[in-house]
Amino acid sequence: MEWNLIDKQQEFLKLLERQGKSFNTVKNYKADLQCFNTFLIDKQKHLKMKSFTTTQVNEYSQYLGNKYGSSNSVRRRVQALRLFFDFLMVQNIFPENPLKKMAVSPKVLDNPTPTLLPDVIKTYQILCRRIEETEGIAKLVSMRNQIVFHLIYGAGLKVSDMAKLHLGNVLKDKNGYRVMVDHPKRDPYSIPLPDIFKNDFLAYKTAYQEMLKAQELEIDELLFNANPYRILSGGLSPRGIELFFEEIRKELKCEMTAKSLRQSCIMKWLNMNINHTTIKEWMGVTPAYSLELYVEEWKKDPAKMLFQDLEEA
Repeated sequence: MEWNLIDKQQEFLKLLERQGKSFNTVKNYKADLQCFNTFLIDKQKHLKMKSFTTTQVNEYSQYLGNKYGSSNSVRRRVQALRLFFDFLMVQNIFPENPLKKMAVSPKVLDNPTPTLLPDVIKTYQILCRRIEETEGIAKLVSMRNQIVFHLIYGAGLKVSDMAKLHLGNVLKDKNGYRVMVDHPKRDPYSIPLPDIFKNDFLAYKTAYQEMLKAQELEIDELLFNANPYRILSGGLSPRGIELFFEEIRKELKCEMTAKSLRQSCIMKWLNMNINHTTIKEWMGVTPAYSLELYVEEWKKDPAKMLFQDLEEA
């Protein structure tokens, strides 16, 4: 069977896009595969592949070890290539995955780098100002972004969790609002939202439903994708959420990401003395997951890591 390595890599990347992988994730996989291509050119002077032997696997391992000082960088590139060979196996190009035998060092967890409280507060203020200063779709998009902000800093949701939420996932109880997460590998669970969420959510829900009615659309997702003129579809892709944070970074001139804002939420829960078992449940991680890195970061400078709900800030 004749096949071209670059063409197959492009097919693999497009498959990742269809699976809903974020723009940055696909870009990283592309860079990781390009590292493999560079290795092949250095060793073989071409990109033609009929096999990938144990000797080549060991050579690639040494190549990565010499090129990258970080074990996590090596691990990521091995994982990218391993998934690519899984893809080739499904297409009956390779009978087995040669990367399965390649040993890599255990993953090293990075210390959390939460967005500091002053920047969290400024972000919320920017969103409130945008809502006041705009109208139509632009106003609704700002209101949607405000809900994204609350879901991350208020409930610690991951980008992948938010993309799938429906309006029905926001629940009201006697203590306020909660968001229910439908996890693919465990039972659904809910996380409480801060009091400040209530008014912003009710205003957003009303404006969102009025816009859907005006545009004769039937959408039940909590978030949406839009151009400057109309709502295009229900749901908001990871890339759409990343674009929101790119705008905030430019305006604040800080390094805020969805991940760093989520880490701020986790620090906030620790400051609220919520027990670790509950925090891990809300994070959607296993009981074996350790919060020690967060605790150690807090101990370095408790005043700097002092996070709280916005209504108390």
